[in-house]
Amino acid sequence: MDGYLLAMHTVAVLALDRVIPFDLSTPIEVFSRTRLPDGRPGYQIRVCAERPEIDAGAFTVRVPWGLEGLKAADTIIVPGTADPMAPLAPAVGDALRAAAANGTRIASICSGTFPLAATGLLDGLRATTHWSAADLLAAAHPDIEVDPHVLYVDNGQILTSAGAAAGLDLCLHMIRRDYGSAVAADAARLSVMPLEREGGQAQFIVHHHAPAPQGSVLEPLLAWLQDNLAAELTLTDIAAHAGTSTRTLIRHFRDQVGTTPLQWLHRARIRQAQHLLETTRHSVERIGAQVGFGSPTAFRERFKKTTGVSPHAYRRSFS
Repeated sequence: MDGYLLAMHTVAVLALDRVIPFDLSTPIEVFSRTRLPDGRPGYQIRVCAERPEIDAGAFTVRVPWGLEGLKAADTIIVPGTADPMAPLAPAVGDALRAAAANGTRIASICSGTFPLAATGLLDGLRATTHWSAADLLAAAHPDIEVDPHVLYVDNGQILTSAGAAAGLDLCLHMIRRDYGSAVAADAARLSVMPLEREGGQAQFIVHHHAPAPQGSVLEPLLAWLQDNLAAELTLTDIAAHAGTSTRTLIRHFRDQVGTTPLQWLHRARIRQAQHLLETTRHSVERIGAQVGFGSPTAFRERFKKTTGVSPHAYRRSFS
């Protein structure tokens, strides 16, 4: 690629209190190992924090740069923390907003989306975070369009990524933006990662909706549905088994599990299919039939729509 940056690109990794060590180390490792075709390093890394020592759970991190280290950075990375709802220190929020106003690229990893959201910089934008925290993010920041089904979201200046290893995907994406595919591919090989992974984080989601509370009206019905995933069931069939009208059934589902009866059934079937793909050698066609799909085509289409990848690709990744 022609026209490499004349000055080395500076990446500042912001260590907040109770930072997740994996999220902190991911950008440090990926960017520090990136080399240009002539052998020069592509990035210089600085770790910044509000205080000289930061709690990282199992250990304490001594940080060489204060918040002033963010000022001259080309990119700021905000790793996740163990307590995403912890209040953001005013000085940290001011530093991030000032950097954004100066045109600095800012990216978050996993629950790092929460402190970034607290600055207001994500308002009106699409963003993602770890799938298990997506509902919490949406509830806490209704002005953000939360997408739990992708590995990362690139809004140009502001980027967010999903949980854990998705931070690697995001870092490789930024390297490709900065220096092109050849440099990014070399960084991916050093990280033992594909430059692009199939699908999004939907393939990792185990529970799309919370189960009905214990003792609720729906608890015995959901157990019956789980035991009868292979049966051909219509909304009328389900309502008849529950001894209620379809309208009342839909209302109970929306109130107690946040979805419709048929959507719950489809997703329960896909969860069971994921389990069978991981734990058996059954053919994709057989698994589709075992979980209630009338044709292999219908199963493949629903599986890819729900998880983002085909059943074969899912099995290659998780079996």
